[in-house]
Amino acid sequence: MSTPKRGVLLAALLLAGALSLWHLVLHPQTALTAVTAEHAAPTARVLLVPLDSRPPCRDHVIALGRIAGIDVITPPGALMDYYSAAGDTKGLQQWLRETVAPGDTVILSIDQLLYGGLLAAREHTAPESAQDALIEGLRALHDAVPTARLYAFSILPRLTPQDSIDGYEERRALIAYSRLIGRQAAGLAVDAAELQRLRAKITDESLATYERHFTENAALNEKLIRLTQDGTLARLVLGQDDGEPYGIPNIEKARLAETIRASGTEARVTLTHGADEIAQTLFAACVNERLGRAPRVYAAYADPTAAGRVMPYMAITVDATAEEKITLIGGRRVKDPEDADLVLYLNAGDAEKGSLDHRAAACTDLARLLASGTPTALVDLSKQFDARETLLPLLLARDVPLTRLTAYAGWNTTSNAVGTALAEASLTLAAQQAAKDDAMREATAMENETFLQGRILEDYFYLKEDIDPINHALKKAGYTNTADLDLTRNHRWANAMLAERLAAQAAVYKETRSLRAPFPVPGTDKALAIYDLTVQAGYPWPRTFEISLAPTLFFTRVTP
Repeated sequence: MSTPKRGVLLAALLLAGALSLWHLVLHPQTALTAVTAEHAAPTARVLLVPLDSRPPCRDHVIALGRIAGIDVITPPGALMDYYSAAGDTKGLQQWLRETVAPGDTVILSIDQLLYGGLLAAREHTAPESAQDALIEGLRALHDAVPTARLYAFSILPRLTPQDSIDGYEERRALIAYSRLIGRQAAGLAVDAAELQRLRAKITDESLATYERHFTENAALNEKLIRLTQDGTLARLVLGQDDGEPYGIPNIEKARLAETIRASGTEARVTLTHGADEIAQTLFAACVNERLGRAPRVYAAYADPTAAGRVMPYMAITVDATAEEKITLIGGRRVKDPEDADLVLYLNAGDAEKGSLDHRAAACTDLARLLASGTPTALVDLSKQFDARETLLPLLLARDVPLTRLTAYAGWNTTSNAVGTALAEASLTLAAQQAAKDDAMREATAMENETFLQGRILEDYFYLKEDIDPINHALKKAGYTNTADLDLTRNHRWANAMLAERLAAQAAVYKETRSLRAPFPVPGTDKALAIYDLTVQAGYPWPRTFEISLAPTLFFTRVTP
């Protein structure tokens, strides 16, 4: 090598060394010691028959169990539903009889036990003999193991007609007709001529099929209320799936409310809006009941008009939903944040209502809450399911420490998101209070952080940034129905796109100050930080609506 070239190389090496030294001086690298959760033996176990096999209904409850130090046991996958294939109802009932033990808490989806899952319940009928057999089976289970507490939930049919009513115009007419009948039943004036015009578009057979669905469901729920009245069920929750302000479903709901009042079971039977999150909230309620806790919750809003906003797929306002879910978990709403164990911070973004103007102030408010150490659960909703209506992009841009949130949710409906966030936050606070040593408190903090970051990755990064490009790519390739993918072709391609996009999102997200920010372990003088993050994801069903997500967080201890 010539002397000039050696000189250039030497200069380059010296420059690189100087730059490295300069970087180390300004950004010293401390040795990282990986910390893993030291779990104690579970304090209890819960048997769960989920609403269906999707992650919110099953996997989320199992993960919340890890936060609470409780072993959540679910039926074998071979017995459960898969998309349009119903679960093995007889096999599930047998599994339940064989698995339940004295002292167990048992959370039961009636829709899974009777129909084989939520989708099956929407389409299939259950004759009275099948209903009665299930009711008697639950009574026999209680008699055989009286110390096992049985909690059940059942879902009211939604307004949308069954798929067996498949004429496009007839379905549209039936939906509009149902809404008008609901308004009429609520005492509101309706256009009689319009009602008659819509009725003329619906065959007698289709209307009978539609109405029979609600009649059958009402009869089932009345039997479940009687089971609660006689003590077979410790508690019953009746959820309304994809609710609207007016419709035939609300007529059934009003009648059930009257049945509950007449039976004197108001303290043990709850009517609520939502479906997928009910097992999570019921699980939190069971834990709070067992520990004698009634968490005090203060509801705060990013936008002063958000409390009265009705978001998509909801029949009630954001504030009414928050009230429902606080009550459902066994909590108590307070009017002063100083009296609260938890702040439930709600954003209901709607660009058309000017809510974007309040986001900057809301981020400042959230940063203050987190800096003060106030346990805070953020519900980050969007009317248009658009990232621009959420708070998270601004929180990331401002380096707000998302690791210090107690809970986060921003899924598609208000009831799902509020229920999930309250369940996570309530269970975390309960576990921290019940922890016997610092190792248990640290394990709780790590499990909660893992669930929290999973919600951010799915509810924000996937549902607000990734799902539309993936759907667009599928449709551009000719696959028009992203709600029913071909398992042998585009489902595999969709999984590959999902894995690639979320891995790219995680690679950027893990370098942000929002994720790297240390967070204290409550009740101790310790603090943790996340130094790496990986994620595995796939579609649990052949559709892009929801994902299975398995984040892996790598923790290290840091100086508080």
